[in-house]
Amino acid sequence: MELQGKIKMIDETKTYGNNGFRKRELVITTEEQYPQDILIEFVQDKTDLLNKFNVGQDVKVSINIRGREWINPQGEKKYFNSIQGWRVETLTQRQGVSGEMPPMPPAEAFESTNDFNEDEHDDLPF
Repeated sequence: MELQGKIKMIDETKTYGNNGFRKRELVITTEEQYPQDILIEFVQDKTDLLNKFNVGQDVKVSINIRGREWINPQGEKKYFNSIQGWRVETLTQRQGVSGEMPPMPPAEAFESTNDFNEDEHDDLPF
């Protein structure tokens, strides 16, 4: 699955326990009628993926949804979900949204019409 949005927050990498488990959190705000702030966890070596991103960037995040069961000390079952990211890509601005014209090819890319002879180029069937 994928989520798209603007980066709202990138947390520092945190290490837990004696085994060195690492986790880093990212929050993106979706761009839809009712924007949502979505928390995405990156674990272990995936925490480094966030190093090249900054708050305010538009990104597409590839995710997995994880679920687990937990039994509290009173014996009650509880269920928890988490969203884990495994890839982050920068989204380029869509054409037309920014109001900018698309890039123009160099003048050398166009054919010259200076030596145009109408008799030689009349290929119309009528």
